[in-house]
Amino acid sequence: MLTLITTVVSFLTGGIPKIIEFFQDRSDKSHELAMMHAQSERELALAEKGFLAQKQLEEVKLESTKIEGFYEERKSLYAHDIALGQGASQWVINLRAMVRPAVTYGLFLLLVFVDAFGFWYAYHTGVKFDVALDYLWDDETQTIFASVISFWFGTQAFAKRG
Repeated sequence: MLTLITTVVSFLTGGIPKIIEFFQDRSDKSHELAMMHAQSERELALAEKGFLAQKQLEEVKLESTKIEGFYEERKSLYAHDIALGQGASQWVINLRAMVRPAVTYGLFLLLVFVDAFGFWYAYHTGVKFDVALDYLWDDETQTIFASVISFWFGTQAFAKRG
């Protein structure tokens, strides 16, 4: 009997977050709808008074401020990175610079090792080539390999543009 009661209570307790989420979502949507309605009325009132151009100008200024903030943040990050390297020995600076390339090379060499050993093993155990290829070069492996290569060459391409 106790097992039945705990099972029912556990089942119902598992549904509490969904119930709370339902009411929260409902509340959020009604709030968003009210905000959209208020914004729509405000824009109509501004348009009637001819302030629509001013609103667009303020949006452009806001976007410009966001871009400038992003630029300043990047500049300070680069300055911090340079400051970390000051006073360090040359081998530490070189080691810091090799982190991403070393990870990339390591992943590539691991892939080559796993694939080469897998094909060697498949050849010596009599597994057909197409079957071995399906296991060794599956969708997940292709995704990881493409992500690493795309990230590396994408970073290099954007670094040369900037």
